[in-house]
Amino acid sequence: MTDSTIYTYAWDLAELGVAAATTQFRQHGIGGVTLATAYHAGKFLRPHGVGGKVYFPQDGTVYFRPEMARYGEIKPLESDVTRQHDVLAELVAAGVPTTAWMVLNHNSRIGMAHPRQAVANAFGDRYIYSLCPANPEVRSYGVALCKDLTDHYGVAGVALETPGFLPYAHGYHHEFALVKSNPWLENLLGLCFCEHCMAGAQAAGIDAEGLKRRVARDIAACLDADFDLPPDMAAAFWLADVAGDGDLAAFLAWRGEVTTSLVAEIRAEIRPDAELAVIPSVARRTGGAFHEGTDLGALAAARIIIEACFYEPSAERVRADLFDVRRRIGNGRLRGIVRPAHPDLASRTELVAAVAALRAGGVETISFYNWGHVKQQSLEWIGAALRGQ
Repeated sequence: MTDSTIYTYAWDLAELGVAAATTQFRQHGIGGVTLATAYHAGKFLRPHGVGGKVYFPQDGTVYFRPEMARYGEIKPLESDVTRQHDVLAELVAAGVPTTAWMVLNHNSRIGMAHPRQAVANAFGDRYIYSLCPANPEVRSYGVALCKDLTDHYGVAGVALETPGFLPYAHGYHHEFALVKSNPWLENLLGLCFCEHCMAGAQAAGIDAEGLKRRVARDIAACLDADFDLPPDMAAAFWLADVAGDGDLAAFLAWRGEVTTSLVAEIRAEIRPDAELAVIPSVARRTGGAFHEGTDLGALAAARIIIEACFYEPSAERVRADLFDVRRRIGNGRLRGIVRPAHPDLASRTELVAAVAALRAGGVETISFYNWGHVKQQSLEWIGAALRGQ
């Protein structure tokens, strides 16, 4: 695997052309490409877009050509972009070191079509944007998707995003509330109590029914209160609950086992020479990934590469998050992603310092997010950072 990559989308590469784009990347010292191969909807501003400056991707589609006979109840949908231009195949054929970036359980298209496979909160409300990793059909789909891609495309590896449970706040289309949120409320709303989570937790010795009732009671009390909880106090409430409620602590640990076992299944099924990395969370800070069922230590112990998002506004904060990630994964393999633009590393100086800090901390590959979103000056900064200037 190369020591640097740039995250990108098939529609951006198709527009400029794979040869022209990868030549540009190499000119700035970027060694490989991390391509979105399973992705969600969005509304994206494209500073250097040729055919337009705002793009709306299809929701929940894949950017490779799947073999449909491999799938069960849940099936992938090939994107219109790929039907016209298989960018992934062209990258591989050109010998470009390519990682397939798979957004796994964040899929509103599938959640809408299969609501029983989606996360359910303590009131039974289904979060269609979040497929539940404890659901057998969801697990089967995730394994089949990754195996299908690596069997048919000679990618260097796969980077899994959202292999676990998504947080409650995730920027869903027109996400809206006239109630001030807080960490306690959002963490409670982010817990899944679908039938598969309930059965799995009960089998692990957790009083899932009692926990579900307590969580529903606390959410209702928070929403009924005639005052707002200050964020710092609400965060303390959550920590106190985790420390004082044995079932809650055990449930969070069990969720980590669900995600780790799914990732291990994927590792066992994909092409043996393809590397597998997990993006633990895009939320800040990386250590909070346990809210999403991501156990950093367990994944590292299972020889899964951690590809952490160091989405911070300064090199100092990147260094601090790196300190915490490293102590959690020990000698496990670590890659890092940075954003060389607003709202993160918004100057050449900060980017150069952040990349130097990650290199010094033993991060083996540094990736830059995302070619389609950044201005040309960000590419210049990337080149400087990779040269150590």
